[in-house]
Amino acid sequence: MKEPEQIKLHPLLVRAVAQALMAIFFEHRYADKVIEQALKSNPKAGSRDRAFIAETTYEVLRYYRYYTEILGKTPRFETDFWQLIGIHFFLKSGKLPDWQEFKHLQLKEITARAEKAKTERALRESIPEWLDEMAAQQLPESWDKTLHWLNKPAQVVLRANRLKTDRAALQHTLLEEGIETKPVGTGDALVLARRQNIFLSPCFKKGWFEVQDYSSQLVASVLAPEPGMRVVDACAGGGGKTLHLAALLQNKGSLIALDTFAWKLDELRLRARRAGATNIETRPIESRKTIKSITKPGGRMVYATCSILPAENQDQIETFLASDPGKNFRLLEERKILPQDEGFDGFYIALLERGIK
Repeated sequence: MKEPEQIKLHPLLVRAVAQALMAIFFEHRYADKVIEQALKSNPKAGSRDRAFIAETTYEVLRYYRYYTEILGKTPRFETDFWQLIGIHFFLKSGKLPDWQEFKHLQLKEITARAEKAKTERALRESIPEWLDEMAAQQLPESWDKTLHWLNKPAQVVLRANRLKTDRAALQHTLLEEGIETKPVGTGDALVLARRQNIFLSPCFKKGWFEVQDYSSQLVASVLAPEPGMRVVDACAGGGGKTLHLAALLQNKGSLIALDTFAWKLDELRLRARRAGATNIETRPIESRKTIKSITKPGGRMVYATCSILPAENQDQIETFLASDPGKNFRLLEERKILPQDEGFDGFYIALLERGIK
């Protein structure tokens, strides 16, 4: 685990983290939305305090199973989450403040349980046994290293929106705002030098960039659409790749965004307005007929997942190519990205082409 910046624990901040964790586990709310609300509820908190709330919440989530094993029970009350947070900081610093909320933590017992849990990979890396077993079977040579990298905090990557700016201009303007970045790859990606709230940036409000992991940015680039083409995003979600496609199309041609969840398409329309993407048409998927034929003869199709498991990736492509519909396609390119390869999200990307006949 990465050593955090040293910061003095404050009861109000720890309480904010404990309450955020309760909302995530007991109200089944998305972590990013809960943290966003927690920060809004603490408007007087400085940048260091806001970073503490966000990073501590994510860290405890990341190692929830490991910490719960050390605690010896599944958290049910706010006091239990205080103790999880206490375990988190004790294992990092070797000490805890003399607070009533931490009185029931037996530090010698915590140390012993932590050492025992470290001997079991699934506990140490805080994942379910079934996932550990399945991934070890499918990635026997790389799973240990891959799993360790999966638990590293993700870098924050921006994608310059070509509809309004370019990467060099965006980097320069962000630096003037006090946001330091560095380019990665040959496309539009910039990596934040340090974590900070970039959503307050005037550049973001003007639609000059989106937050999108580097591996995810490769998907639209592999498809390489040209202005004037007709493109379909058959699983648009919140629209990160859709907006990238719109930028590559230069708002020329048509871009149809499909998804089974209409509320995700609502969010996409809002993001498209900020980004200045005007060629996007959203359609909810209501039946198989909606996506039965999306690829014309001679057209290209990309299958992409944020999974690293062959069963969800190359095995699916092999099965498809062996099927009757798949016999009309050929595999042009395949990318298998593990998090340890370049330090970004694991991904799988396959580019296929449909035959003319």
